[in-house]
Amino acid sequence: MDIRDSHDQPAISADGPYFREEHQMFRDQLRRFVDEEIKPNAEAWESDGLTPRSVLRRMGELGFLGIRYGETYGGSAMDTVASAILAEELGKSTFGGFAITVLVHTDMASPHLHNFGTEAQLQRWMPDLIAGRKICAVAVTEPDAGSDVASIRTSAKRDGDDFVLNGTKMFITNGVHADLYFVAAKTDFSVKGTRGISIFAVEKGTPGFSVGRALKKQGWLSSDTAELIFEDCRVPAANLLGAENRGFYSIMRNFQNERLVLGAQCIGECQAAIALTLDWVTQRKAFGAPLWEKQAIRQRLAMLSARVEAARQLVYHSAWLDAQGRDCVKEVSMVKALCGELVNDVMYDCQQFHGGMGYLRESTIERMVRDARVQSIGGGATEVMLEEIAKRMGK
Repeated sequence: MDIRDSHDQPAISADGPYFREEHQMFRDQLRRFVDEEIKPNAEAWESDGLTPRSVLRRMGELGFLGIRYGETYGGSAMDTVASAILAEELGKSTFGGFAITVLVHTDMASPHLHNFGTEAQLQRWMPDLIAGRKICAVAVTEPDAGSDVASIRTSAKRDGDDFVLNGTKMFITNGVHADLYFVAAKTDFSVKGTRGISIFAVEKGTPGFSVGRALKKQGWLSSDTAELIFEDCRVPAANLLGAENRGFYSIMRNFQNERLVLGAQCIGECQAAIALTLDWVTQRKAFGAPLWEKQAIRQRLAMLSARVEAARQLVYHSAWLDAQGRDCVKEVSMVKALCGELVNDVMYDCQQFHGGMGYLRESTIERMVRDARVQSIGGGATEVMLEEIAKRMGK
């Protein structure tokens, strides 16, 4: 559909210049799915501690899990802007645990296979991942190594046609119930720093690989998070992703995608929280009038809306840069730092304006406050992101 202005030029979409018609159609379909199948049901998943496989398979059937991957494997070959749309709309569901379960699968774990897998590896695993028949996780973080990937200690030593893995991974989203794990390990201890790291595809049930424990969290309760243990875990050399000792570069390559979608998720959460709060303050009365009549409340919500819209534009500009193949490390780092802090600012004020109701577990905003707290921590803490920005200032 091409709406033209008086100069017979294509009009810019209400969503800005980054959306094409396929983006709008994708967003509308996804939004209907979230409204009809997620929001009415996801409260139970918080108690269960996971997002049901049936839901993930349904998302696979609808094409939501393979938007960035080739049609050969069942994907739709869209771009980074589509990933941002996916994350934003999942964020609007108000269930951060559900959102992150999906986004780890689509944009944080499976890209390692897509980016560096051999044709045999792609044929073996990608169709099931796109269809939601198998769910994946990425295992990089360790008890003593988070954003500092070079400090990981998990080892993988060559033994004939296998590698033998030993070590522990921590804070692994989808870690309890995944079928396929992309695991970072040191394959060369004679070199320092970022060299000597490789990535392996490890299937659930591999001898020597176990879930140490499911981790109890403050928020994201409908997402399973685990400690993983590798004890003489024998993995076929054919499961090595990419070149041996080059895994660090695979991790760094996908960090931009990971941080971008986390920023977009934050924006969706902000929009949903402001909408909830606007509805509340226009109905809830205090001192004989709706709270909306209080100038301080109106103006604080107005400023939050302005900040969210500005951050949203940065998210989509950064996504567009990435889709064009442009270097956007600085912009994506800005997205992650800005949005991770902003979502917590928004949740603080929105909970405040809900009053006592906002402190009860039965209220949506209370859950959203808990879910948002990790956004300035996971995927690159704010302080780490600010250092990435500072390195590039003035260049």
